[in-house]
Amino acid sequence: MPFKGRLAILAIMTAGLLMSACAGKVTQHGHLLTTEEIRQIQPGMSKDQVALSLGSPDTTSTLAGETYYYISSTRKGVAFLKPKVVGRRVVAVYFNKTQSVDKVAYYGLKDGKVFDFISRTTPSHGSDTNVLKQLLGNFGKKQTIF
Repeated sequence: MPFKGRLAILAIMTAGLLMSACAGKVTQHGHLLTTEEIRQIQPGMSKDQVALSLGSPDTTSTLAGETYYYISSTRKGVAFLKPKVVGRRVVAVYFNKTQSVDKVAYYGLKDGKVFDFISRTTPSHGSDTNVLKQLLGNFGKKQTIF
């Protein structure tokens, strides 16, 4: 085979490898519950029965009764770029005062905003002050010393 032919084949193979490296990668995280598993949860079931059927919840809520949350997300990323969340599914199992299932609800990405559970910060309703404002905030104000 002539040199130009080999070079063309090598160029095509290299282009194919480079293009496959940029292909989107889809990853799924969390509880990947099937519809059948969710249908097993019926009103009146105990917390233990729910945990046996679906596993331990990702998080719980203790406001107005207790709620188990099972969260899964789908992310799509390309090569070295940060993956983007393209799907989210939250299955919420609400319990009543007798600690039995009251209802099961489903929430998706369109039902809420992205919330960072890892940041460990709580938003406050006060004003956000920076270091410069803190340092110069009392400049010119009369100070009393006891």
